[in-house]
Amino acid sequence: QVQLAESGGGMKQAGDSLTLSCSIVGGAFSGYAVAWFRQAPGKDRSLLATILWSSGRTVIVDSREDRVNISRDSAKTTVYLHVKNLRPEDTATYYCASDRDGSAHFGSWGQGTQVTVSS
Repeated sequence: QVQLAESGGGMKQAGDSLTLSCSIVGGAFSGYAVAWFRQAPGKDRSLLATILWSSGRTVIVDSREDRVNISRDSAKTTVYLHVKNLRPEDTATYYCASDRDGSAHFGSWGQGTQVTVSS
């Protein structure tokens, strides 16, 4: 089973843009989807965006959220989360996770990367 490793977090200012990386290590991923989640302090983990592995189709969970995008590299070894115009409420730990079979059960998770946005 592949493992996922997030990177790219850190301290940001409101209005900045951010790209987080989710590296797929230990082999090629052949499952259904890879997704990005975030968990703000004191809140539940929430799904932000998904990329369907076979087609590359992307799904942004909140269609009103035009600040968020998901992509992957051509080698299919890294999945990116792009967030523009950061706000303090984007402060959270960001995780990537994989769904092997389309069941919406994300069985493999990275360790998370912390993003802190100051005003």
